[in-house]
This record gives sequence, C-alpha cells and structure tokens, in this order.
Amino acid sequence: MKKRFPFRVLLAVLMFPFHYANSSESFSDHYSVIWDTPSRDSSGSMPLGNGDVGINLWVEENGDLFFYIGKTDAWSENARLLKLGRIRIHFIPNPFQTAKPFKQTLNVKSGTIHIQAGETDNRIDVTAWVDANESAIHVESIGMLPHEMVVSLESWRTQPRELKDEELHSAYGLAEAPFPVVVTPDVVVNNTDNEIVWYHRNERSIWPLTLQHQGLESLISTLKDPLLQRTFGGLIAGLNFAKENPTTIRSAESDKYQRFSIVLLTAQTDTIEEWLERLNQKAKTIPSQNTINAYDRHEKWWNEFWNRSAIHVSASGEEAEAAECVTRGYALQRFISACAGRGGSPIKFNGSIFNVDARIKPDKHYDADYRLWGGPYWFQNTRLVYWPMLMSGDFDMMRALFDMYLHALPFAAGRTRLYFNHNGAFFPETMYFWGAYAIDNYGWDREGKPISHVDNRYIRYYWDGALELLVILADAYHFTQNELFLNDYLIPIAAPVLQFYDEHYSRDKNGRLRIEPSQALETWQEASNPLPVIAGLQFVTDRLMKDKDKIPKNLFSLCKKIHSSLPNLPKETNEKGEAYLLPAEKYGELKNSENPELYAIFPYRIYGMGKPDLNVARLTFEKRLVKRTGGWTQDPLQAALLGMTEIAKDYTVQNFSTFHDGSRFPAFWGPNFDWIPDQDHGNISMLALQNMLMQCEGKHILLFPAWPKQWNVTFKLYAPMQTIVEGIYQDGEVKSISVSPASRRNDVEVMMP
Repeated sequence: MKKRFPFRVLLAVLMFPFHYANSSESFSDHYSVIWDTPSRDSSGSMPLGNGDVGINLWVEENGDLFFYIGKTDAWSENARLLKLGRIRIHFIPNPFQTAKPFKQTLNVKSGTIHIQAGETDNRIDVTAWVDANESAIHVESIGMLPHEMVVSLESWRTQPRELKDEELHSAYGLAEAPFPVVVTPDVVVNNTDNEIVWYHRNERSIWPLTLQHQGLESLISTLKDPLLQRTFGGLIAGLNFAKENPTTIRSAESDKYQRFSIVLLTAQTDTIEEWLERLNQKAKTIPSQNTINAYDRHEKWWNEFWNRSAIHVSASGEEAEAAECVTRGYALQRFISACAGRGGSPIKFNGSIFNVDARIKPDKHYDADYRLWGGPYWFQNTRLVYWPMLMSGDFDMMRALFDMYLHALPFAAGRTRLYFNHNGAFFPETMYFWGAYAIDNYGWDREGKPISHVDNRYIRYYWDGALELLVILADAYHFTQNELFLNDYLIPIAAPVLQFYDEHYSRDKNGRLRIEPSQALETWQEASNPLPVIAGLQFVTDRLMKDKDKIPKNLFSLCKKIHSSLPNLPKETNEKGEAYLLPAEKYGELKNSENPELYAIFPYRIYGMGKPDLNVARLTFEKRLVKRTGGWTQDPLQAALLGMTEIAKDYTVQNFSTFHDGSRFPAFWGPNFDWIPDQDHGNISMLALQNMLMQCEGKHILLFPAWPKQWNVTFKLYAPMQTIVEGIYQDGEVKSISVSPASRRNDVEVMMP
C-alpha cells in the first residue's frame, strides 16, 4: 500500500520558504531561532522538550544529525541526573554533507525543530518533536528523492568507570567520599526484533548511606529508597525499519518518507522484566502507522501555552535592539522552562535537562552527564526558576517543586526530632531531592560531633529557604484560589515549618524570639537575628493570618504567636538620620556575595512601591555591598520592586543580552555561578521584566511601576484572585487595559511610565 505523508510534513515542504517572510511583528520572527549553517558539536544544539523529556539537537558539518536525551527523573545510584543517551541519524545519500542552502529552525510556537537542506530538486526536510502529551520523541524526513535513514543509540556508559579529579564535582556530595564513586554501565537488550531497547538500572543506592551517615538510621525502615531499582531508558522503533545490530536500526528500503519514534520510561520496579513489560505496553500506546492525531494534540498544547500569557516589547531608534533582545530572551527562557517543567523532579538550576558534554580545559573533556554542583538542589537557586510562573500563568509547571518538598516532609520531620528533640520540620539550603544533606556538606568525619552538626559553614544554620517556599505556596494559592491546593500543599507544609521556628529558638526576657546561632544566607555565617529569617517569618505569618477563615485555628494561633514575638527588622541610621536595613542585628565576617538586607524587598515584599518607608528600602539598595547582575543575582528584580526604572531596565537588558560564548543557542546562559544553561540567569530576568510591568499585593494591582517610557509593550499576565490583565502601552500612552473578571478593574492602579 502506498505510504501517506503526514499533513504537517507536506505543509512544511510546501510552505516553509514563505512562512518566515512575514512582517517583523509575526510570532515566529520574535520567538523562533533560525540557523543557516550546521554546528560544530553539541555546543551548537537547540533545545526541545515536553516538560519531562528534553533533547539537545544539532546537525554536524559531516552531515549527521544528533541529539542528546534528558529526562527530569533519570537519577542514578549516585543521585546524578543522567542523560539517557545520544542518538545519531545518518542519511543515505547524505543530504546535509554538501547540500546548500541549509536551514535549521526551532519553532517555539509548535514545539518543533525543522531542518531543510538542498536545492528544490534534491531537497530534504526533517522534523523533530517531543510529544507534549506522551514520553515520546518523533523524527520524520521527507525528500524530493528517495533516501534511507540509519538510527543509532550511542552510550558512553559502557563499562564501570570511576569519577576522579574535577569530574567528581558532578557527583556533588560524594567528592570527599572514602570510597570510589563509580558510574555503572547501561544495558542494551539484545533479544528484540527491529527495535533498540536500552536502560540504566540502579542496583545500588547512596540513599541508605546518607541516612546512616547523618544519624537517621531509624528512618530507613519507615521510608522508601527513591534510587534503588530506579530504571530509565527507552525503545526506538521506525516505520518499516530493520535491526542492523543491538544499537542500530535502518529503514528497510529507500523511500521519500522515513520516520522513527523513541518511547521513554522511568520507573522503580522489583525486576527488570517488569520494567521491560511496562515499556512495551507504553510503546503500544504510541501510534505505529501515523502520528497525525498525536501531533494535533501536541500542537494544541503549545498553542494553549503561548496563549496563556506574553510580554512583547518594542521600541524605535536606539532602544529598538534592546527591546527586541528583551522580548526574545523572555520568550525563549519561558520556552526552556516549559520543556522541563512538568516532570518528576523540579527543574535543575544548573543546566536543567539541557546540559551537554563539556570541555572544561583544553585537555579536560567530560561527557554529557557532567554539570557543576551535581544533583542536589540549592533552594536559593531553584526558587528563581519558579517565581516567574505565577504571573505567566504556568501553574502546572510549579507542581514538581511543591511535590518535592511535600514528599520530603516526613523525612524532614523525623530528622528534626532526632537532631533537636522537638517538633516541626526544617529543610537545609542544599539537599538531595529526598531531603538529606549532601554528605560532603554534612561532613564525613563525625568524631566527637553531635548528629545535628553540619561541617559546611555556608549552610550550617541556613534553613530559611522553607519560609520563601511558603511565600511561593501562598502566592500560588492566591493566584489560583484553589482550595484543594491550600489544603493539600500550603497548610501541610506551613504548619511544621513554622512549628520548627516556634520551638527551636529561645525567647528573651521580653518574649521576643532570639534567632541564634544563625546566619544571614551564605554571606554572613555567624549572625544573630538575621534579617532574612525575621522578614520571612513576618511576611509569611502575616499572609497566612489574612486567610484566617481558610486555615486551621491552631495554625492561625501559631502564626499569631510567632508574629507577636518577632524582633524588629535590624536597621541603622546614617549621619543624616536616614534609616536603612542591615543583614542582621549582629554579624561577623563576610564570606560570600549576597545582600541579605534586601530580602525585605524580595522575596519578602515588606518594602516596595505603594508601601510605607520606600526610602528606607531605596537607601538600603543604594548602600548594598555587592552591586551587579547575572546568574542568581537579584538586583534587577529588587530595583524593579522599588521603582528604580533605569537600573532595572539596564540590568535586565544586560542579562538578556549575555549568554555563554561557547553556546550557539541564544538562551543558553551561563555558566555564571552554576552551569550551562543557567536557569537562574534567564528566570530572574523574566521576573524583573514582569515586575517592571506589574506588581501585585493582596487585591492591589499596580501597572507600569518601573516601566521605561520609551518602551512600547503589549502584554497579558496573571494576578491574584484568578485575574488576567492585558494591556497596550504605545508611544507614551496607555492605549488599553483589560481586566478579567471585570469586577477586578477597580483594584488596578495605572502609573505612567
């Protein structure tokens, strides 16, 4: 029977040359990325994903097409987030080797990569997409002439291998281990017909070691090891493909149309046979003869995603380039978050699922499993990925963050009882996804030390990230008004976190909490009454008490008790008698480069536009010790919240204009303080731009609080109480403001930029 070409491939062939010839205001011109030459290596890759599975795709100058496969829950026995492998696609005849012109396009609107090469008479078009609704990758080619496709799985984990020297940093937490840290090999299944099946299975796990070493042996029998027998891998099969060897399949005949798919699975199963059966059953749900219906659903998801929200900035003259850069950077970072934000684990700040093999030094080359800072989560870094999702309406992408802390709550509560002999729960600043300290941070030498002692001074008393988590949770509830979310997430996490602070610290003779020993972030490692903790407790308890009718009485009473016993925010006055904030009431030697005193502006919005004592906050910002932008630095956002327009604008433009010299993709920022692509850098820039445009507190919505008057903007953003705000500002005038529901229009205050 004659093969039928999928409609989207035919459409791409017929219309692609004209699709990108639209006006400068078209969607694709602003958000899509187009390259007209192949890439040298994986540093020239484009990202694509469905929220859980991600690929880095590139075409090399030799004509082969490659992509790495990443997955949000591919945790190894050493708690490293691994790639699943690399795919090589070779064409016979090879259309990319000598063919010109060449065009590779990431179409973010449809979540596809389209590649074309050759003149009209010998042209070939390749389309790749990661199904937005299934754990599946699809690649199709259509040519003017018949061709063959050879698909190979390439794995670098073929033998047990010990990590050494700098590469050990990618197994953060085990670098100082008194035993070899070994990468175990993948397994390729040989007894399959016309398909490639492979997996990585954790036959051992560092999970019990972390509990035993950290004095938590008694919890082992009450909790499940999240690493042991975790298995991740996939199945590759093509339309009329035959198997050449265990890692290669090839189209059975030369034809103008070729297609293959990859189905992926992560699961903890008692036996590998059970995992293989689940993979086979999953593969049966993927369409075998055509993918038209699946693609229609995929495209529908992406259309709905882009229709949720947008910020489109434009300008003329000297500002045009900056405005275009900001629009592009905002959209591409939001796209990258969407590609990794619906999986089994939160987005990794240090590369997400889009890190590639790295050349650290001319003589040091590491595989694509390498990333600085390894597998643990730093809350200071992780939270910045999730804050922008509130205004952009991407609430479905926030669940992985909330789930991680909710699932780790029993562990955290058990640890609190064992370490401090009181109730509540604390989360360390740096932790594996199940809640344990990275062992290097906790310390390997335990002689003469209580089990609660943490060797790493940067995080020894750094527990207050949980307070900011409560703010994100509270904001998510106020935005969505979802009562199930309130009862299933916010209240269960808030109660033990606040109980920890109530029971852990003593009170002075006036009944005020005395928060010591403590620290102000990583910067001031010996501090009494640090501002981030006081501000966090003040802001969180105040927010929860405003929902008195929604929360349990005992939680309200706890909030009231803590709120009434808080010390004042630490302040000082200058020679003019002007007050400004301090990082703590008492603090020792500077050890890092954060500005803890500015936490009263963000994340704890005690000071800001339309709030009392704005000059106190502005003077504090001007006096900040570290003045810079990039990476996780919050200066552009804090400037926006204070209405300091020029600073916010300049920093935001600088951020969106800067990406790694070695990466071709314009939103692969970094490494900055972390790794490539740096997810903090792009997301703090998104958040700053949002808050330049709109700020919300309670019912109040403030528009254009830090907006440059020379920037035109069309926007659609989300606000608390299930509110959507759309507007147009152009040529110095507010052209339109639309608020849904209309009853919220009176809560909107419009400032002139």
